[in-house]
Amino acid sequence: MRINYNYIKIIGLLLLVVGLFAFARNRNDNRKVTEPQIQFLGENKLFITDATVSKLLIQNQEAVTGQPKEIIDLNELETALKSNSMIKKAEVFMSVNGELSAEIEQKRPIARVNTNASYYIDDNGSYMPLSSNYAARVPLVTGSIKKNNLETVFQFAKTVDEDEFLKKHVIEIRQNDDRTIDFKIRKSDFIVHLGTLEKLEKKINNFKAFYQKALKDKILDNYKLVNLKFDKQVICTKT
Repeated sequence: MRINYNYIKIIGLLLLVVGLFAFARNRNDNRKVTEPQIQFLGENKLFITDATVSKLLIQNQEAVTGQPKEIIDLNELETALKSNSMIKKAEVFMSVNGELSAEIEQKRPIARVNTNASYYIDDNGSYMPLSSNYAARVPLVTGSIKKNNLETVFQFAKTVDEDEFLKKHVIEIRQNDDRTIDFKIRKSDFIVHLGTLEKLEKKINNFKAFYQKALKDKILDNYKLVNLKFDKQVICTKT
């Protein structure tokens, strides 16, 4: 019987490849996860720290560092990070060597509610808790505020945030019981009654014109109330 050595070589080669693949896969699966590399996008590390993020990177009720690579669920880790009220977006990556990386984008506050409860409103109109690491310099929000109904005050706070003049001057936003808006500006004692948000752009332009004229004439301190509720005129009450 003639032995076909070519077949034997092919079978041996296949067994070698399968063996090497199984060895490499087993070795790769059993690699230990290294210390997570955390990168903050945007305004870096203002409200949440590396240590806080690391504590959220938990698998099987333990920190991921030192655990086998094969048991790590990246989707679960991302969900854990996104559950933190300070975090806007999160992505977690794993290299073939078991190097774990997390990219974090924090929420950005545009106003701070200061009533019975204190918290931020972020640039999406969502609740954001205060941080022990950093206090944002944003307008205070006072008056009749409910955490589950922030739309009106958010819309005005967003307008302030996006307008260079308002962002420089507005220090307090007050929502009244009827959901009309008042606000106060820096270095002045008068109250500005905005009313509703209807024709908001026109009302703001009216206020800017009033402010520049009163500042030029040095009479800003003469007023206690500036009423913008009528979009065609500014009505001022003197002290």
